[in-house]
Amino acid sequence: MNIVILITTKNVAQAKKISQALVRAHLIACANIVPGVQSLFWWQGKAESSLEALMIVKTKKSCFKKIVKTVKKLHSYQTPEIIALPIVEGERAYLKWLEASCTN
Repeated sequence: MNIVILITTKNVAQAKKISQALVRAHLIACANIVPGVQSLFWWQGKAESSLEALMIVKTKKSCFKKIVKTVKKLHSYQTPEIIALPIVEGERAYLKWLEASCTN
C-alpha cells in the first residue's frame, strides 16, 4: 500500500534536512516542502501558534516505521507530527515510480 505522510517542521531548513535523509535512504520517493504554514494547536495545556514548514511525503506503508525513527532522530520537536494517509488512487506510471523508488 502507498501512503502520503504529513510532517510539520520548525522551518524549511529542517524539512530539507529530513527530506534529504529519507530520500538518500530510499525510504521515500518524494517530499514536497510547503513553507509558511500557520499552525494553531494545543500544547501543554495552552493554545499555541507557530509558523512552520509542511512536508508532504510519498512512500510505501512498509517504510513508515523506519521513516518515523529517522524523523524523530533529526527533528527538533519533542512530539513531531508524523501522520499517514492512504493513497487510494493514482496515475499508474507515478505509482509504479513511487514503488520502485522506495527500496528500503
